[in-house]
Amino acid sequence: MNSKIADAIGLQNNPVAIVWADTVPEGAAGFKPGRWGCVLSLIASVAAKGRTAAFSRETFGCWGGGVGLGFGNCYQAFPGGIEGFYGFLADGNHKTEAGRRIAEGIAQGGAKRMAEDFLLGERYVKTAEAAKRFTDALPMRDIPAQYVVVKPLHSVDPEQDEIQSVIFFVEPDALSALTVLANYREPERENVRMAGMAAGCQAVGLLSYREAEREEPRALVGLTDLSARKYTRSTLGQHAMSFTVPWQMFLRMEEDVENSFLQRETWRSLLGDPNHQEEGA
Repeated sequence: MNSKIADAIGLQNNPVAIVWADTVPEGAAGFKPGRWGCVLSLIASVAAKGRTAAFSRETFGCWGGGVGLGFGNCYQAFPGGIEGFYGFLADGNHKTEAGRRIAEGIAQGGAKRMAEDFLLGERYVKTAEAAKRFTDALPMRDIPAQYVVVKPLHSVDPEQDEIQSVIFFVEPDALSALTVLANYREPERENVRMAGMAAGCQAVGLLSYREAEREEPRALVGLTDLSARKYTRSTLGQHAMSFTVPWQMFLRMEEDVENSFLQRETWRSLLGDPNHQEEGA
């Protein structure tokens, strides 16, 4: 299906649908089993550019990606177990002999950057205890599907596909427009929120799954994950953010495009409409 929203905001990339499926579309891109990869980077470089990609419990790229896609608590399989992940996210695993041995093994396997981060920590949170609180608060789930398929929205069939949400990759003006549109019917509610502390893939996947189950679902602003920004910058540019909308909310927003601010002068001027003239010009 085509998106009125994408047309109205002048979206440069394809809106991306997240679909739960039990089969893989023919020709879908994906990671090889056991190979590292960034889920959000693949979504940005493949689905947002017009092709389809798919992930499974054997091909989710990294532990956080498996969590973000909804394949259970994949952090339990992190080097050194979940305690190793707590140290990795915080101030490192250098304090114990076991941690130093694991880091050495990772380095000998050729992943020197990963070994350094494992040993010294990404330092995205202050302590391992804080990392545990963060992990405990995630709405972990094992989805009732074999695959998570990401495809450009124009490739989905709403009658056949089990669509969970739609992702827009946008810069500030378009992000502002999407926020206004999400609040168009019910401006008294909190219809958009920052994803907060979360991996980029968790903001578009796991956390959006939870929003879809709420009585009053909200859109999520993401790509606040510094690592994800590093891996998507060459594809999406320096200023991109993600805006993820649960499917039913997306359909309502699509209905609201016509006769909204998206067809009025303020937005048209921000969009750079060559036919727009400022009042009095």
